[in-house]
Amino acid sequence: MIISTDLANIAPPLAALAAGLISAVLYGRKRRWIDAALAGVAGATLAVALADVRLPAGAAAPLAVSTEAGRISASDLYAIPAASSIVLSGDGVREAEWRDLPARPLQWKPAAADLLWLDFPRSMSVGRIFTLTVRRSWAPGQWRLQLLAENKQVLADSGLAAETQLSVQWLPPVAETMVLQARLLDKNGKTIAQGPVPLQVKDAVPLQIQGRFDAPSFDARALNQLLSDGGAVLDWNVTLGKSITRSETARAPLVAANAMFVDAAYVEHLTAVARAALLAQAGKGVPLVVLGGNASDAGMWQRDFGLSLRQQSPTTEKEDMRQFGALSLPPAQLNPAESVAAPWSVLARDGRKQPWLWQRGVARGRVVWVGVADWHKYAISAPQALALWWQSAMDLIVLDGVQKTVWQMSDPLPAPGLRSEVCAQGVKAGTALAAEGYAAMALAARADKADAVCAAFWPQKAGWVKFSAEGMAEQGEEYVYAAGDWPAWQKALRRDATLQYAARSAPRAAGQRADATAAMAEPNASAGVADGGNWPGVRAAGVLFALMLLALWWREQRQIGGADDRL
Repeated sequence: MIISTDLANIAPPLAALAAGLISAVLYGRKRRWIDAALAGVAGATLAVALADVRLPAGAAAPLAVSTEAGRISASDLYAIPAASSIVLSGDGVREAEWRDLPARPLQWKPAAADLLWLDFPRSMSVGRIFTLTVRRSWAPGQWRLQLLAENKQVLADSGLAAETQLSVQWLPPVAETMVLQARLLDKNGKTIAQGPVPLQVKDAVPLQIQGRFDAPSFDARALNQLLSDGGAVLDWNVTLGKSITRSETARAPLVAANAMFVDAAYVEHLTAVARAALLAQAGKGVPLVVLGGNASDAGMWQRDFGLSLRQQSPTTEKEDMRQFGALSLPPAQLNPAESVAAPWSVLARDGRKQPWLWQRGVARGRVVWVGVADWHKYAISAPQALALWWQSAMDLIVLDGVQKTVWQMSDPLPAPGLRSEVCAQGVKAGTALAAEGYAAMALAARADKADAVCAAFWPQKAGWVKFSAEGMAEQGEEYVYAAGDWPAWQKALRRDATLQYAARSAPRAAGQRADATAAMAEPNASAGVADGGNWPGVRAAGVLFALMLLALWWREQRQIGGADDRL
């Protein structure tokens, strides 16, 4: 047995034992020996009942738990807290179930299996490329991945390969909610696995862009067209001549600009005071993006921006071309060196690892240098490739669109009967969460999600579930998979969660302290890990204490009634 020696724990039982001994002495002075014995035993039993007496860890037996059905039985759930360890068979359970259980050492040897992991965005904006990646635990031969539309039409095909991971890409044409299909085929065309791929395509939050250009160029015109086609709100001004400008007034007020685009000539033609003001404006948080194709004053850039530019060599023109898939773009005539000095740094490289985008921080903002040119040549010959290239560039250099409220659905594979989680960003804790066909829920703060509030959710059936909460700009949607969807993926998720639980409950080395984070994450992990369950004699001591008090009470009543009992 193990008895706690902490003063706060041993003080109550010591007080009870002392009270029992004092009572026994007082009864003994009156020669009431039976009452003295009863009082002494009562004090001792109360002390045992109050003491934190536990069995050593070895006294609690390991518990055999079967998860062949994908669940832990109710009887095993009740028995795990008192077990010294878990002997697991099957693939384990999902993370939500392991999270509710106290940590116990795990004995588990999973059998070899063909597992799947799917990775894809559940929600995206129109104009973004949808990428589906499927990874297998092993690939015995060539196989292919296909993405199918709801009418079973093939949208994308990876082609045959003997890799363990394949990907396909597709550009959704319109904003809608859909359930696509992914299909894995072997080299003979036999289906290995197939299942749903839910996707919500939403209208993009319009970007708010300022543009100032001191020289007309086809590149600036092509960029303007790409931004306009993407629904951006533009405040655009191009100087066409000495006193002629072309202005495009924003169709709506620019409340919070996402970026300001300028050409190098615009900055070079400003006065020193105006350049300082431009830099100060960038320091307030709005990125200043410089198209370096028409730069000519290297001294000004070094002096006012700390950017060292060097002339591109005409003898290495072909070698210096930047490659972006189907696009091949020449570098600007003046560009920073590959090993640019601080405070500047390389932000992006092309397919051949050559830098083409540089940046430096300015207070809360930054300045970005675009070191390629002539992308307008692909506006007709390869418009989609050009749009995708600029989209990737905008992801790097432009602030995100303003969204005050956002739904967060982090469960990779919600299934009926399994606990899922719905989170919302931008609303307060305690806000009511409503789901069609379900009882009302309340969003609560989570320690691991400082900027969001969440609610536990148990789906009842497969299909789309819509959520709403006061303060959210739009409804949230989550797709619930059927119990039989993607069995190999479900098995992989259960094994991943089980491995995480095993790491959480792994025995620590002697003298090693648990860190504070693990202690907070496992508030129930102490019972049965360092020691076993409560000693069964504690309950017996409690019952015996009650009997001693009853006997004392009965004898006191006899004494009051006049019965002479000197014993």
